[in-house]
Amino acid sequence: MQPDTLLARITDYTSRPHPYPLYAELREAGPVVQQADGSCLVGTYHEIAALLHDPRMSVDPRTRGEMTHKPPFLRLDDPEHHRLRTLAMRPFGPPHSPGRVDAMRGEIDRITKELMEPFEAGGQIDIVDDFAYPLPVTVICRLLGVPREDEALFRAWSDALVASADVRPEEDTTEADKAGEQARVEMGGYLVNLAEQRRGRPGDDMLSAFVNEPDPALRLTQEELAETAVLLLIAGHETTVNLITNGVLTLLRHREHLDHLRRAPDLLPRAVEELLRYEPPVHMRERLPLADINVSGTTIPAGTTVILVLASGNRDPKRFSDPDRFDPTRPDIEHLAFGGGIHLCFGGPLARIEAQSALGALLPLLGTARLVEDPPPYRQNAMLRGPRHLPVHL
Repeated sequence: MQPDTLLARITDYTSRPHPYPLYAELREAGPVVQQADGSCLVGTYHEIAALLHDPRMSVDPRTRGEMTHKPPFLRLDDPEHHRLRTLAMRPFGPPHSPGRVDAMRGEIDRITKELMEPFEAGGQIDIVDDFAYPLPVTVICRLLGVPREDEALFRAWSDALVASADVRPEEDTTEADKAGEQARVEMGGYLVNLAEQRRGRPGDDMLSAFVNEPDPALRLTQEELAETAVLLLIAGHETTVNLITNGVLTLLRHREHLDHLRRAPDLLPRAVEELLRYEPPVHMRERLPLADINVSGTTIPAGTTVILVLASGNRDPKRFSDPDRFDPTRPDIEHLAFGGGIHLCFGGPLARIEAQSALGALLPLLGTARLVEDPPPYRQNAMLRGPRHLPVHL
């Protein structure tokens, strides 16, 4: 087949259960492969890693004229990105709140056990709807300070926002973009209103910290608060749903490793890192070069849409030995699952704790569990790839 159709074939829904042969084809044709729509794919580990750290690679959609409002910091370049990311990090992690995430371990374990109580009766469950989705949603809502009774509001908003951010060549995305924008406005309005209720009456949550910041120089504007809170809520659960679900699916497909982990649960942190390499929750990231960039002898012109296929880099045989083998004891797992450079996912430590807690609690049940269908039905999204449902019989 033609290399310039790779993006269309990768994003075609029929490829969702197993895109890895297409990634191998991409690496063979690469490291830079131009597509019929003018975009470029990069699928090799070292080239992706270098571009993730290259300050000439922009993430700001306003450079294409695609967005008029100020994007969240995930889609900003420095210096705007650095300022907003720093302000968002203050109530979340080091150096200002170093114990915040680690202090959540006990609560994450409690939420995990609570969600698993119905599983004791056996029968069929959906790992996504009954477990992998509600766990990280509950955790991020508690971190932000969202009342438990309002947690259900976020699923429709999240689905619309994530759909609008997907990579979909040759498709008319007008309606998805419109639905995503409406969801962004509604969710942002809800979170700003919630934060305002905490002004002068702070609780121990991130929204309270944002609106009660005493230093005027460190305060978010209302627009920045809305964008930051929406980003934290979406990014705080969407990828972790895929990480947990892909983890269960992979372990049930590799019984020998599942049995080994059940006997040696101390290997779980390493197993989670291997899962992040082997079946990452995020498969692609878009960038836009602000200048002509030379990548291994190929010049990518300024203004070209560049798609970094992280999941392909994670299976690059020039970086990992026997990369298509799932090996929880693999000694070297410097994967690309959380990106890299200034946009390295700062929620990575929380995602790791959630996945370790979830998979660790499920291990005793998975020994006799079986998949109801394999492959399971997948989400439409090619960028955030994971099963939409994962029915398992306990």
